[in-house]
Amino acid sequence: MSTQRQEIEAGVQEEGIRMPHIYVILFVFTALAALATHFVPAGLYDRVILPNGRSAVDPGSFRYVEASPIGWEQFMLAVPEGLVNASTVVFFTFIIGGMFMVIRRTGVIDVVVDKLTRRFAARSVLMVPALMVVFAVVATLIGTQELALVYVPVILPLMIALRFDSITAVGTALLATTAGFTAGVLNPINTGLGQTIAELPLYSGAGLRMLLFVCLLGAGIAYLMRYALRVQKNPKTSLLANDPKEAAKREAYVHDLDAPAMRFTTRQAWAGVAALMFFGLMVWGVLTRGWFMMEMAGLFVLMGVTVGLIAGLSTGKICDAFNEGFRDVLMGAIIVGLARAVAVMLEQGQVMDTLVYGLGNLVGDFPSSVSAVGMFVSQLGFNFVVPSGSGQALVTMPIMAPVSDLIGVTRQNSVLAFQLGDGLSNIFYPTSGYFMATLALAGVSWDRWVRFFLPLFGLWIAIATAFLIYAQAVNWTG
Repeated sequence: MSTQRQEIEAGVQEEGIRMPHIYVILFVFTALAALATHFVPAGLYDRVILPNGRSAVDPGSFRYVEASPIGWEQFMLAVPEGLVNASTVVFFTFIIGGMFMVIRRTGVIDVVVDKLTRRFAARSVLMVPALMVVFAVVATLIGTQELALVYVPVILPLMIALRFDSITAVGTALLATTAGFTAGVLNPINTGLGQTIAELPLYSGAGLRMLLFVCLLGAGIAYLMRYALRVQKNPKTSLLANDPKEAAKREAYVHDLDAPAMRFTTRQAWAGVAALMFFGLMVWGVLTRGWFMMEMAGLFVLMGVTVGLIAGLSTGKICDAFNEGFRDVLMGAIIVGLARAVAVMLEQGQVMDTLVYGLGNLVGDFPSSVSAVGMFVSQLGFNFVVPSGSGQALVTMPIMAPVSDLIGVTRQNSVLAFQLGDGLSNIFYPTSGYFMATLALAGVSWDRWVRFFLPLFGLWIAIATAFLIYAQAVNWTG
């Protein structure tokens, strides 16, 4: 009786110190952004068209313009307009949730998880580094950090079956893709675009970036494996130990290894083959056709319907599965729109460019010995309002590249500062839409993720700072 009372009191205490709901947090940020337009002077840069067709700021064209502070009607429309602006990510989140629920209803995922659990039961923790290396290599070569949205639903059942938790699953995807994307050895989105704007040879400096890749990924793997082993040994140490949804996932996916092994039916086997063919088609489209979320969403609709029919599901059951999947990811999809509303307020109030101009001036005031670190800190802060690699490059690099010439930082190092400032915080700030959607797919709240990630985030910042200081000390040009 006393034990039960202690558990209840512990639950009450935990409830008492819980962070506000993520909707509340993002609404407050949106309100603060709208309020800022009443105090921050409005300003604009002219835009120029780059050879690749993208629009970038003209660094010498900044001017203050007449103030246009956000009114109550604009603020009222912030969330709807945020959803419209982020519609690609919103609908991609819905489609992925629906498609994977259809695949789950076919029973294919249960059989695959059962077979993999039996095969890797004795060396289960090795699944973490193996998957992370693959995910990181893909991200550093093609720059698709958002593929974490695809990876998480695939690996989540397996990680739970191996007696890890949802944080281990989402960490495997997010930490790996972030390490790969940030280092950007051959990443066209941050490295390629940043170097193009800074007028550097494309993908120059790959040697130092490869070393950065190894350091970031190695730290991420070691950190996650330590957590995963602790959870596997004692599930009560999981940051989700008291989450009823986590308990439900364990009940659904943890298999009794003493029971007879599950086997594919003929229709399930063909459905599994079809699913693999669709994933192969997706990889081909991403690598050769430049497919992104819109094309992948369309493919996943076809995949869900086709695989469901092959497995023997009726059209009604397929539709019901899609609906259930949509409901499961609804919160994540709404969060994407709420996160985008912050930038919408700053753009409509015409203060976004003023912030960029201010960051450029701030960097120029740093002592020359730490100017590269100052650029990194500035990019890290700006990523809160523009959590997009290409978007941030097009807005900030036309400013930072010429500023670097004036303060004794090589342009190569200014690109590296941009990469680090953009990449590392993409899985920390709640304004990062794809990141919040990925957490929602895994059933992990933002506050729990922050508790897990914060120590590693600090370590990654230390690694980034060390690389920037070294690059400045040797006058790194690639």
